[in-house]
Amino acid sequence: MYLLFTPADHAYMARALQLAQAPGVLNSTTPNPRVGCVLVRAGQIIGEGHTLPAGQNHAEIQALLAARRQHGEAALAGATAYVTLEPCSHHGRTPPCADALIAAGVGRVVAAMEDPNPQVAGQGLARLRAAGIETHCGLMAEQAREINIGFVARMTRGRPWLRLKLAASLDGRTALANGQSQWITGPAARADGHRWCARACAILSGIGTVLKDDPQLTVRLDGAAEVLRQPLKVIVDSRLQTPVTARLFADGDAVLIACARVQADPMAERLAALRDRGAAVVVLDDGQGRVDLAALCAELARRGINEIHAEAGYTLNGALLRAGLVDELLLYYAPTLLGDGARGMFAIGELSSLAERQELQLMEVRQLGNDLRIRARLPCA
Repeated sequence: MYLLFTPADHAYMARALQLAQAPGVLNSTTPNPRVGCVLVRAGQIIGEGHTLPAGQNHAEIQALLAARRQHGEAALAGATAYVTLEPCSHHGRTPPCADALIAAGVGRVVAAMEDPNPQVAGQGLARLRAAGIETHCGLMAEQAREINIGFVARMTRGRPWLRLKLAASLDGRTALANGQSQWITGPAARADGHRWCARACAILSGIGTVLKDDPQLTVRLDGAAEVLRQPLKVIVDSRLQTPVTARLFADGDAVLIACARVQADPMAERLAALRDRGAAVVVLDDGQGRVDLAALCAELARRGINEIHAEAGYTLNGALLRAGLVDELLLYYAPTLLGDGARGMFAIGELSSLAERQELQLMEVRQLGNDLRIRARLPCA
């Protein structure tokens, strides 16, 4: 039977979704999903909360604690809980949230979507129903999925959501022929790129970018307090050419280097030197002396990475696209022209017919300062 949710249901779930995607939540819960919870009784919000960093309270627990502080234990009896993701039913780093809601005596639970984690996958709602609690699922599900699109991707297909960021001129050029690229876009576009990077669990780049630009690969925002954790730095470096003096090591953040097969000296020596520098090194050979990018994405999923923010060069961008690993493009266009001799966006080879072109789904177009941001998705995403 189809349930027609009330306007009040929509309003309370909208508030829960707002809690789930606050900047401090977007940037801090990995590897857990971003979740918001609102507790309501007699038309009044009595408690609300969002997921804290991994190992700390989930959204439901935070909302229950807030309700108890403000209104006392009795206020929870018969309350409705609006939660953006099905309450968990398993013991992870914290006890099951479904059990906490049952113990509190809530009368109704409305979830935006089921948890795609195989350890939950409907079991949380089933446990609530078995305890006599009225449950409903599906209210504003698409909005909830978007907030946790990386978590959903990791749970359902075994690899993270990969967002590829590029800054280019209007004629699609990312750098001059001599490699000069700083800065094509303006401050507003660069700050926006950092905000997208902050929500990712890992920032991916290639050895070409490391050798050419010596980037820090860190999130830098105007409000330093918003940077609650730095993404894992992941470098695709087939021959282990990353210098131990590279700036990406300077701040002590976690670094993962993916290489192809490690042969005898000098690669073995470089491997030892990089590990001494604090880098984790994984060998993922595709059989042709290059890094197996699909295996790298699977390895990152195994490490709990939900979203990858890729900022790389022409060659790696093309390799990721050809391998079918790119889910979303984050394109920043500056109102300038760099000409035919400048470097392009992707090394994908020449097409022989328009039928071979890559179709995209346009998601968003926005002006940032004097630049334009286009967000587009691959059809298979």
